[in-house]
Amino acid sequence: MQFLEGNTVGIDLGTTFSSISRMAENGEPEPIVNADGKTITPSIVILSDEGQVVVGPSFERMSVEDPQRIVEAIKRQMGNKDFFVVYQNKKLTPEFLSALILKKLKQDAEERIGPIANAVITVPYYFNDIRRKATQDAGRIAGLNVVDIINEPTAATLAYAWMKGELGVKKAGFTSKTIMVYDLGGGTFDVTVVRYTPTNFKVLATDGDVMLGGLDWTRRVVDNICEQYLQKYGADPREDPETLLQFTQECEDAKRQLSEKAQVPVSLYYQGKTLTVALTRGDLERLTGDLMQRTRDTTELVMQQAGVKPGDLDEIVLVGGSTYMPAVEKMLREVGGREPSREVSPEEAVAQGAAIHAAILEARMTGGESKVAQSVLDRLKTVETSDVNSHSLGIKITDPNDRSRKINHIMIPKNTQIPFSISQQFVTNSPNQRSIHVHILEGEATDPAACTLIGDFRIVDLPPNLPKGSPVEVTYSYDANGRIQAKAREVTGNREAAAQIVRDSGLDAGGIDSLELLAQEYSVE
Repeated sequence: MQFLEGNTVGIDLGTTFSSISRMAENGEPEPIVNADGKTITPSIVILSDEGQVVVGPSFERMSVEDPQRIVEAIKRQMGNKDFFVVYQNKKLTPEFLSALILKKLKQDAEERIGPIANAVITVPYYFNDIRRKATQDAGRIAGLNVVDIINEPTAATLAYAWMKGELGVKKAGFTSKTIMVYDLGGGTFDVTVVRYTPTNFKVLATDGDVMLGGLDWTRRVVDNICEQYLQKYGADPREDPETLLQFTQECEDAKRQLSEKAQVPVSLYYQGKTLTVALTRGDLERLTGDLMQRTRDTTELVMQQAGVKPGDLDEIVLVGGSTYMPAVEKMLREVGGREPSREVSPEEAVAQGAAIHAAILEARMTGGESKVAQSVLDRLKTVETSDVNSHSLGIKITDPNDRSRKINHIMIPKNTQIPFSISQQFVTNSPNQRSIHVHILEGEATDPAACTLIGDFRIVDLPPNLPKGSPVEVTYSYDANGRIQAKAREVTGNREAAAQIVRDSGLDAGGIDSLELLAQEYSVE
């Protein structure tokens, strides 16, 4: 990790909105407004026919574009090698499209604070290693020196503890806090339990869903009213992309209004006919009850895994724009036993926490050359952090109960405190086996096909005439920096091999450079 000359920022690359912050001269995290004077930018990309790229457009701008040219919720596709958008005869990947959003954030922020070189970018806790690498690649394509990837709930907790004056400062009467961060954004969901003292920051448990967020609540409303229109008029408005785009935005606005109002009118115009529905808050909660239940189940599970009961929580911190829904607060009061806190901005806290983390790293790496970073270091230099792995790590083995199939044998379960290391013994599958192929898996499923293969290696030239069932020792370790190492040793002949998984980049240097040049070709507005 090396810092380049220029400003250092923290970026929340969100599914529906993104934001960017820096540490101000007074040592507080400060959101940087965009060209429209707002602290959040829609994570939407328009690939216009004229060759212009518009990032963060208004709904009025979107309404005059071909819906096929509008890219939304690209964060949900991060790390998906099968997803791409064809534009000007080029296949644009999720990493590249996300880079255009980052480029816009960087461009607008530089108008306010000058050249930006370094960034910490946040990801959902539940992002796997491939998605994290893709996020890092996006930053590099956008021309940023990505010094770290930090989990969104961790960033939000940093912002909360910092603003409360409880981190790096001895405060009378304060010993420790156990808080739960409930993060429901536009497209992803995380819940995390953290315990911290002025000098120690420890994640106890985390879980989430990268395919659950406010978008899903909106789609339920869209589908319900479109079904009503279909039953009444015999035509489906969802078959027309322009109608669907405009109506989805209207339903999104209605959903937001229902956080303050008990009822709002929603009108759907299609093929010369209009259907107007009086949508109530009760309707919204009824249509999306199962979605809220999914977040409740996850919240209860994480509390159980963290070993905390409702009375043990000192605070429930709300993060993400979707937490404005009253049903969220009601559910959390029931599960957590206390009123949720809005002491941090749900839309800005994650980027602010990333800015704090970035400033700490900068101060430590540059020897305190930055006055702002040094003031942060003075307060946080004694703080130690402890994290957990968000996905289980295992290897593919032959099922001892059914020799005809392979299973994922988990060696490091999710929510294990890291760093962590474990060794276990296995056996060879056949007589005179000359090599062993070790597959490193990430995921909770028993079926290896449902897990993510993050690496593999072989032990070759085993001793001849090894009997079936000869012992093989596998050691798995996960360090505090996210590096995963696995090694295997055939005990009889003492031959071994190893692999290390380092989150450097999913693309090689040449791939990054070529995509960075391509990004420079597009004028981001």
